[in-house]
Amino acid sequence: MLSVLLFTFLLALAAPALVAWLGRRAFWVLALGPASAAAYALAMTPRVTAGDFPTTEVPWVPGLHLSITLQLDTLAWFMLLVVGGVGALVLLYCSAYFARDALGLGRFAAVLTAFAAAMVGLVVADDLLLLFVFWELTTVFSYLLIGHYADRKASRRAAMQAIVVTTAGGLAMLVGLIILGVVGDTWRISELVANPPSGTAVTWAAVCLLAGAATKSALIPFHFWLPAAMAAPTPVSAYLHAAAMVKAGVYLVARFAPAFADLPVWRWLVLVLGGGTLLLGGYQALRQHDLKLVLAFGTVSQLGLIVLLLGLGSQALALAGLALLGAHAMFKAALFLVVGAVDVATGTRDLRKLSGLWRTMPFTTVAGVLATASMIGFPPFAGYVAKEAALEGLWHDVTHGAGALETIALFAVVVGSALTVAYGLRFAWGAFGTKRRPGASAAGVPADAPRDAAATVAPATPVRRQQWLLVTPPLVLAVLGLAVALAPATGERLLAPYADRYPSGEPGHLVLWGGFTPVLAITVLVLLAGFVLFWQRARVERAQDFLWSPRSAEVTYRRTMRRLDDLAADVTAATQRGSLPVYLGIILVVLAVAPGAVLASGLVSGHPSVELVLWDRPADAAVVAVVVVACVLAARARRRLKAVVLVGVAGYANATLFMLHGAPDLALTQVLCETITLVVMVLVLRRMPPYFTDRPLAASRWLRLAVGVVTGVVMMAFTVAAPLVRVAEPISAHFADEAYTWGGGKNIVNVTLVDIRAWDTVGEISVLLVAATGVASLIFLRQRSGEVLRLSRVDEVSRSDPHTRRVWLAAGSTLEPERRSVLFEVVTRVIFHAMIVFALFLLFSGHNAPGGGFAAGLVVGTAFAVRYLAGGRYELGEAAPISPGVLLGTGLFLSAGVGLATLVAGQEVLQSTIVNLHVPVLGEVHLVTSLFFDIGVMLVVVGLVLDLLRTLGAEIDRQDPRPAREEVDA
Repeated sequence: MLSVLLFTFLLALAAPALVAWLGRRAFWVLALGPASAAAYALAMTPRVTAGDFPTTEVPWVPGLHLSITLQLDTLAWFMLLVVGGVGALVLLYCSAYFARDALGLGRFAAVLTAFAAAMVGLVVADDLLLLFVFWELTTVFSYLLIGHYADRKASRRAAMQAIVVTTAGGLAMLVGLIILGVVGDTWRISELVANPPSGTAVTWAAVCLLAGAATKSALIPFHFWLPAAMAAPTPVSAYLHAAAMVKAGVYLVARFAPAFADLPVWRWLVLVLGGGTLLLGGYQALRQHDLKLVLAFGTVSQLGLIVLLLGLGSQALALAGLALLGAHAMFKAALFLVVGAVDVATGTRDLRKLSGLWRTMPFTTVAGVLATASMIGFPPFAGYVAKEAALEGLWHDVTHGAGALETIALFAVVVGSALTVAYGLRFAWGAFGTKRRPGASAAGVPADAPRDAAATVAPATPVRRQQWLLVTPPLVLAVLGLAVALAPATGERLLAPYADRYPSGEPGHLVLWGGFTPVLAITVLVLLAGFVLFWQRARVERAQDFLWSPRSAEVTYRRTMRRLDDLAADVTAATQRGSLPVYLGIILVVLAVAPGAVLASGLVSGHPSVELVLWDRPADAAVVAVVVVACVLAARARRRLKAVVLVGVAGYANATLFMLHGAPDLALTQVLCETITLVVMVLVLRRMPPYFTDRPLAASRWLRLAVGVVTGVVMMAFTVAAPLVRVAEPISAHFADEAYTWGGGKNIVNVTLVDIRAWDTVGEISVLLVAATGVASLIFLRQRSGEVLRLSRVDEVSRSDPHTRRVWLAAGSTLEPERRSVLFEVVTRVIFHAMIVFALFLLFSGHNAPGGGFAAGLVVGTAFAVRYLAGGRYELGEAAPISPGVLLGTGLFLSAGVGLATLVAGQEVLQSTIVNLHVPVLGEVHLVTSLFFDIGVMLVVVGLVLDLLRTLGAEIDRQDPRPAREEVDA
């Protein structure tokens, strides 16, 4: 299972490249992903039917007993067949649906394949949190797919509407999953369903699960997002809104119904959500003129029916519901694909403009009619078999003393099925039937019509030539809906093990012919009622115009979002006033008041007193005094440069404290960070006023002083209290042994960064990369490129004059004379290479001595800063003739790539390997693979500093109206 899942995700990653290489034929390759899932399910059929469910478990967070657990039980097997089989056919269909030069086809292919992979993971996940991860992945991918046509307002609005509604339900579902995991003392779904917990919390958890299912499967009152999502390309509608995404909510109900269907709140919520959606969707489908909207509202109705059957808790209804789930995936996906073929061939989906397509599109018509027959429950199709089983189960419950709930459910199913027949006939007639001319009577030929009544018939709609891949997938699905109905006993044998897990009711049966029974009479009544509604469709539409229009849910949603936007704007206007001191003051006050009050109450409530040691040696007090004086002077400084220098003094003093307390590695890093920070701040201050403000601060200085003092006291109290509340041995106590035994180094700090906490380091260097990009986006006035500013020519005077042939810096002559310093240039020439060598020493010795990749990167960055300050932006280009983006990307790839390479060796991600080599001349060499990770960290830091120098230095120099010397000479 895991290999199938990874294979599909890898295909999604490769999709853009495949589309660029193969064009639309890339979809043939991408179809292998979901096809492999369906093939795997078929291969595992004997094991699943025997009850030997394949299970894969990979440890995730062993300390929290979390793992990536996948299980293929009966429900997951069936869903995998649906998701994989329909997904493969839809991807094949895409190769003919889209134009050869369609924009964004590579992105679309990648997202659709990734969605298929997420659905595969969702249906086989046996861990609550893993289920939520895949659930949210489907939400994100569906948002991207619905909004594929980003230039259309309708697509953007539909995508936003879908993600808002489904994400809200997903968060509610997450609450329910966490409650179940905590109360049930297990995160395995199979264990929870087998031994469901009980209690009030579990009841609320079940309600949260139904909320998530209602939003995902477009149940009332969240049904409105699904018809709006028809703005997506038709293959998206066929897959997401017929066989996959909307089935996620149905799957959630089916997964947890065996455990919670005996809860009264569950049963009544299922009745309201499922039955109400069944009736409302069918009612609205009767008035649609767009073929996709007819199917969309029909899908809403059918989803309500399936949820109703699976959620009521009866074994017979569960079997019928699961059979209808599969039948619906086949006929509704086929119908959406038929609509796509009609749209491509005719350029319209308006059933009022289509006429006579049964003559010009015979194969498409066959697929559409077969699928429609299955949808309306006409024998002998899969939809008929499933609905007969549903009616049989409900009739049995009602006639054997069931309560009002089953009676209401039977009424809803009968009425909803009649509506299904009506809108199904409306679809088939609208897509393929021969219409009369607009002037003709809807009920027949007028009395004064000419003798040749054929003159009142509209001509057949002209069509374009169709590709066979536009016809074959829907035809395969439609014929499959007929084939599976002819073997109902096989379907019952495969699906019954799932239905048997329900705690109540009698087992159901799937039969093609059950004899002359009351259920057969109900079916005939449903078909006749649906035909009458279709026959009188004009009167039905007119009646609906005068009746209630069920658009209140969508109107409520839009009004709510509008009010939310207004509230957000008001709150932002009140809080985001553009004053950095106000923002910082609010943050510090909240920090001091909220946690500070809790801390104060704890100290007052009688905790044992703590003996404070002010300092270990007099030197500590002297350094602290320097820090205090520097901070006070910085707070009082009016000049920006003065404040920056004083803050730097405080930072260097802190480095001294680190050194005094035996932390040379931290002291070295602190000194280097302060140095780089000072350089960057000086570069920034070049374009800022020299003074903070001319406004007198007398009125607010005492308030600022109070906030600063209170915050400082609270932070000191936190520092004292934190070690006292520890209830377990700190994990850092084992770092020394772990660093030497597994990390192969004596420098605990560095080994922690590149081995023990390597994942954190990957995240931190990713943040550095994002920070560099953000700074560049704020500085560059033109489109950013990888161009490196280097000397385009050498000063001819310097070349020709033998007395000036020797220069200390190559680009020194590009600066204005008043900005040059011969002493600075000489010192830079002398120390630059020494700093690079020192950085390499820190890199290679950092595993056992102070240093490491981070410190080495800071030293190299400082060396580049010195070159820039001495020679300007062209000197920086001569010192580092490489794009910062290359260094940033290479460093991140190297760090993460080393972690992934360990998987090939059968180790865990980012696990280090120690290699001892004997090298001639050098002797014994102790090599740890985390060195390459450290090199990646160094490259990221160097790239960040270089990017800051290019943006805050070279780019601002370029924007400076004062020209450089070579530009004046030119």
